[in-house]
Amino acid sequence: MESVLSIKDLTKVYGKFSVLKGVTLDIPKGSIFGLVGRNGAGKTTLMRIVTGLAEPTSGSYSLSGISSTDKKILSVRRRMGSIIESPAIYRNLSAYDNVKLQYINLGMTSYDSIPELLELVDLQGTGKKKAGKFSLGMRQRLGIAVALCGNPDILILDEPINGLDPQGIIQMREILLKINHERHTTILISSHILEELSKLATHYAFIEKGEILQTLSSHDLMSKVRKASRLVVTSTELLCPLFDREGIEYKVENEETVDIFSDISATRIIALANEAGVEVVSISDNNESLEGYFMNLVAKKDGIV
Repeated sequence: MESVLSIKDLTKVYGKFSVLKGVTLDIPKGSIFGLVGRNGAGKTTLMRIVTGLAEPTSGSYSLSGISSTDKKILSVRRRMGSIIESPAIYRNLSAYDNVKLQYINLGMTSYDSIPELLELVDLQGTGKKKAGKFSLGMRQRLGIAVALCGNPDILILDEPINGLDPQGIIQMREILLKINHERHTTILISSHILEELSKLATHYAFIEKGEILQTLSSHDLMSKVRKASRLVVTSTELLCPLFDREGIEYKVENEETVDIFSDISATRIIALANEAGVEVVSISDNNESLEGYFMNLVAKKDGIV
């Protein structure tokens, strides 16, 4: 699959502290690539480097096949839009004038497409209202409009849903999906909110303490998330010894609740419960959360499990 952005053995060291440790990634063309990690994991530093806001200590990257060491990289970056840490907007200007100014910066002489761009990010009715009076969600959407000026090949977004209310998160999700599907724009998006990112991303990279723990597609991720059945019974203390005898993997939540991870039928569960003299109150799905999957990766890296 063709890559828009390829990163090879990228490191960043400040003094004696390594923020990035040999990061290697390939961002497929047309994907929504989720960079997942806790605060301080290195997500923003990585994005600052590939957008030209910081220099790597070692390693390299390429945009659309052009190496970061090539002089042409400056012109190729014009095909990139980004929001790093906060939107680059002028608070004393309207949404229209913010976008128009970016058009001018890019050498674009026709402004006919500005209304369409503002409609894309749901800011078409803001008129002369200054951006400084916008809500956080509106400012974020304006930042995306500015980043989309020039119709970039890749959009790089650092925690774009951070701080938004539930409605703002839904609105942002719909806009990003529309940008990806209708404009065929590749999106690299960082977040520590994996459940929300799972509604967007086609690919993932998990980063912890500057190291990539795993990269995989959304399809592969969902196949790896552990499936569980939540069992509510009258006594887990009496039932679990039979699970041990049968080699069934489980986790006790409390005296009446246990999660079963092994592939076992409801009929077999009930039979074991009857043998133990335990009544089954309910059986339901309780699949592992995506945050749980990520934390398990982190725990394995730290040697906890």
